[in-house]
Amino acid sequence: MTTFDIDAVRARFPALSVDHDGRPMAFFDGPGGTQVPETVIDAVADYYRTANANHGGAFATSRRSDAIVVEAHDAIADLLNVHGREITLGPNMTTLTFHLSRSIAASFRPGDEIVVTGLDHQANVDPWIAAARDNELIVRTWEPRLDDCTLQLEDLEGLIGERTRLVAVGWASNAVGTINPVAEIAERAHRAGALVYVDAVHAAPHLSLDAPAVGADFVACSVYKFFGPHVGAVYARQELMASLPSIKLRPASHRFETGTGNFEGYAGALAAVDYLCWVGERCGGHASPAERRSGLVAAMTAIRAYELDLYGHLAAGLAAIPGVRTWGLTDPAAFDRRTPTAAITIAGTTPRAAAEALGAQQIAAWDGDFYATGLIERLGLAPDGVLRIGLTHYNARAEVDRLLEALATIATDARR
Repeated sequence: MTTFDIDAVRARFPALSVDHDGRPMAFFDGPGGTQVPETVIDAVADYYRTANANHGGAFATSRRSDAIVVEAHDAIADLLNVHGREITLGPNMTTLTFHLSRSIAASFRPGDEIVVTGLDHQANVDPWIAAARDNELIVRTWEPRLDDCTLQLEDLEGLIGERTRLVAVGWASNAVGTINPVAEIAERAHRAGALVYVDAVHAAPHLSLDAPAVGADFVACSVYKFFGPHVGAVYARQELMASLPSIKLRPASHRFETGTGNFEGYAGALAAVDYLCWVGERCGGHASPAERRSGLVAAMTAIRAYELDLYGHLAAGLAAIPGVRTWGLTDPAAFDRRTPTAAITIAGTTPRAAAEALGAQQIAAWDGDFYATGLIERLGLAPDGVLRIGLTHYNARAEVDRLLEALATIATDARR
């Protein structure tokens, strides 16, 4: 079995070695956006140096740029086990989902129904509500169980009917880390003739994703959540995408990529996928660099094992601090159903105050609702929200110990 080489991984990320007021930052803010490897930074800079041109030109830099763009589509496709022609790139998942939701909803009829969830980021809720309003559709909400922040399949059964046309669901909750049973959800939706739109933004840095294997019709993610630049991506089955009405300029060659793309960002996205392939070689025992998909599976398998072990250490430490409550799945036997993301509250203090106290010690963690507004409201935690601790595979055990020590002090001070 290959050992996860955390020192080699951390050496790839320049931000991890930068001192802030005399000590390095400990980054537990990954769910809001991860740090990037040196090779991603270099890829963006090299694009500007060697390939900075618009699309379709009859000269070297434009041809070089176009080749990078094609390869970036193919790289993201390999991450999801699909074809590059089935990938749409854009600014971020939210913008792409708003854009695509208009086309998808336009193919429905008044009175048709869309199912959203009360667990998701609003980016996979609000676009469908807006599209439903404009197309006379009905939105039904799949409510989560609040004791453990999970979606139960039996609760979905009562929401799906003959008029259901789409189920929008997250692969994993960005707020509390719950991993949803996407394959089972898709099977039930397809049985009713409905499409499935999956938000995989929070899942992509932590899990090996296979869109066809789970039966997803659409899968959306954002590259800046998995070690790349601010680029969004959506997979859609090729025949499905071709059947949708397109809102675009007449001469545009891509039906859903509107305007000139962020080509330098696409170069960085390609480099981010290449970095993950390196993880597959260094930490996952993958020995065939030319086989990108299998390298990515090896990488994400190794990352998943390392992160779960690290999360177990974090969870045990949090449980030992009086006054700290973790929301969502807390039974270690159920950790395979969550990402390494902890949403906590501390008795006697607010999430913002806790985040500020951590920040003063060069520890980065987010507070609030993280656009999972509906879930935080349902939990009765609005408007303050929770303190979110997001582990990634570049976090070291010593950083977690540093965090736990700081949280114990914050909790003690709050009790006083």
